[in-house]
Amino acid sequence: MSRGKSSLVDGEINDNENVSDLEKNKMSLSAGDSEEMRLENNIQLNRNGDDTTKTIQLYKRRWFIVLLFSSYSLCNSFQWIQYGIINNIFMRFYGVESFTIDWMSMIYMLTYIPFIFPVTWLLDKKGLRIIALVATAMNCAGTWIKVTSVRPDLFAVTMLGQFCCSLAQVFILGMPSKIASVWFGSEEVSTACSIGVFGNQLGIAIGFLVPPILVPNVEDMDQLAYHISIMFYITAGVATLLFLLVVIVFQERPELPPTQAQATARCIPPEQYSYTASILRLLRNKPFLLLILTYGLNVGCFYAVGTLLNRMIIEHYPGEELNAGRIGLTIVIAGMVGSLICGIWLDRTKTYKQTTLAVYLMSFVGMLVYAFTLSLGHLWVVFLTAGALGFFMTGYLPLGFEFGVELTYPECEGTSSGLLNCSAQVFGIIFTICQGKIIDNYGTLAGNIFLCVFLFIGSVLTGFIKSDLQRQKANQLAKAAEDGLLSGQQQGYGATALIKRLDSPSDSSQT
Repeated sequence: MSRGKSSLVDGEINDNENVSDLEKNKMSLSAGDSEEMRLENNIQLNRNGDDTTKTIQLYKRRWFIVLLFSSYSLCNSFQWIQYGIINNIFMRFYGVESFTIDWMSMIYMLTYIPFIFPVTWLLDKKGLRIIALVATAMNCAGTWIKVTSVRPDLFAVTMLGQFCCSLAQVFILGMPSKIASVWFGSEEVSTACSIGVFGNQLGIAIGFLVPPILVPNVEDMDQLAYHISIMFYITAGVATLLFLLVVIVFQERPELPPTQAQATARCIPPEQYSYTASILRLLRNKPFLLLILTYGLNVGCFYAVGTLLNRMIIEHYPGEELNAGRIGLTIVIAGMVGSLICGIWLDRTKTYKQTTLAVYLMSFVGMLVYAFTLSLGHLWVVFLTAGALGFFMTGYLPLGFEFGVELTYPECEGTSSGLLNCSAQVFGIIFTICQGKIIDNYGTLAGNIFLCVFLFIGSVLTGFIKSDLQRQKANQLAKAAEDGLLSGQQQGYGATALIKRLDSPSDSSQT
């Protein structure tokens, strides 16, 4: 028997043997080697550069991918608020009550809750491109259904169109962190996530601003129908263009992974991943469960404020529908600035918990100031306080996504984001209904104080979240191994720990 064959039997590798690195790794596997060792060798091959499919690389097209996602997210989120911001006009056109028009926004929240789990399962099984195609197709279909609904007796049809758009939102909301992780490097992933969220926020901003301009409060019903149809046709045209762009150019993932964490994740055999087991692991992760609760409280308050903004402004400033839209625009534009600043800050400092807690506390303070200044009779004061509220409350959105990914790595980013958004939708419905009833019976001040109480509770709970940054640890281990700071045995630790974590029923850091 040759020396090479003998070493295979004995489970030993002779370093003097004239064989390739690939053969050495194969020969090191005895018959009883575990899947952990196989994955360790794959990761070692990546570092040696022999397996070129796992080399780390960034592609310029990543910016186009995230901007395209941001654009179709914008088109969808615009429609969330396009009815609510001119609540009184649609009430008169369709002959329905204010609470019924509120449901045109709340249906976005209600639809998300039952559909998020099948959608995240589909994301795990089929990937980003299929999710993007379904999202833009559903959004496009909903816009064209609404085009046919511009008659006072066709409220059910416009509700159907809004339902289609709300279903598309389920395929959109959890995607920013997934796209950021799949396409972007570790030093820009939070910024990329912020850009993804930016599109959603910009869509809401346009939803606050444009409907009051395109649909003035005119008395003639035929003229009102004409203005509404113009708004619906413009939306349908944009949605159709974005659907075609996704069909033509949207790509599943880059040929080579952007980070060591992604390279490691790609090495996990598909049969070793269980969606159900992933959900159970997330629900046993105590820091993440606290984040789910606090994220839901904060974003649920934002949804309630956005849905009921027209009612609050009109109560204190009658006839100011246009300014109600501008105040909503101010909230979201300030929030977009806050999101980008927070994303850049996270990429530079990696201070996830500290930044999240600080922004949460400022959201509470902003809501408190807004509540007590709304009735002063000065619109410029409302613009100022609403802008401060939006900077922090809307700026919190990407923070929650990225903090969630850090706490739950290597679980699928879409699954963790989906659970965060599900919590936000549940609290959004509860807060919108409760605050609406409180406003009707006790006024806007009582309704806004109701939200302040829950923002304060969320701030306190955020302080108890353990900052266990798993993704950062994986990237640091990989970088240390590449720099030769760890021993050969430790270099495989990142991959081995990943497999052990997927296989184990729970993680000690989560209990």
